[in-house]
Amino acid sequence: MRPVQISRRRLLGSSLLTAAAAVTFPGLGWGRQYGQGGGVPWSPGVADEPYYGTEPLEFFSAAERRAADAITARLIPSDESGPGAREADVVTFLDRQLAGFYGRAQRWYMSGPFPEPLETQGYQAPQTPAQLWRAGLAALDDHCRETHDGREFAELSEDEQDAVLTGLDEEEIEFDGVSAKQFFDFAREMTIEGFFCDPVYGGNRDMLGWRYVGFPGARYDYRDFLAHNGARVDIPPVSLFGRPEWTR
Repeated sequence: MRPVQISRRRLLGSSLLTAAAAVTFPGLGWGRQYGQGGGVPWSPGVADEPYYGTEPLEFFSAAERRAADAITARLIPSDESGPGAREADVVTFLDRQLAGFYGRAQRWYMSGPFPEPLETQGYQAPQTPAQLWRAGLAALDDHCRETHDGREFAELSEDEQDAVLTGLDEEEIEFDGVSAKQFFDFAREMTIEGFFCDPVYGGNRDMLGWRYVGFPGARYDYRDFLAHNGARVDIPPVSLFGRPEWTR
């Protein structure tokens, strides 16, 4: 089995617009969960600093968090071009999403039937995202223990982890009770979302994902930067709660 070949620049660049649209404003309740209660900062250069939270684990067990963190670190690895999912704390984004309404599929029709989806259809399985992740992580560690001398996924070398992820993606590895391919597809999609989400949702810590691709973030407007006559414009990214340099 050949190891997975991931081009970070191609993967992240092609996924930025989809991820930004999906998770910059993912749903109701963000102010209650992740805000600091200071209201909307209408004064220039005045805002709450980006909030990352100090909550304990909400969904993952300690073992599940280790496995999920290892998966994200291989899907978006750190390399000479920039930081990866681990530095951006993508696993915290996953934890919060799976603990919330998205993980419970509260906005999805989940009453069946559950046919094999066509290529033009989306997710059709009976598990909620939280159930899929929980079953998938358990099955992943079971598979690794059976095939790698009792070691779990997080204990494998990077090359071994890449080979396992390739097997999931190419449907060469199957799990009992849950689709290995669907689990991998969810993991990849949510890892990208967590790398590019607004920091208030747990990932993209210090706006590393935005800085990596030059995305300016959730700015109020761009009128000050329109007359650039084709010259490069480097704008520091701004979260929904501003930048660390801003204080209320």
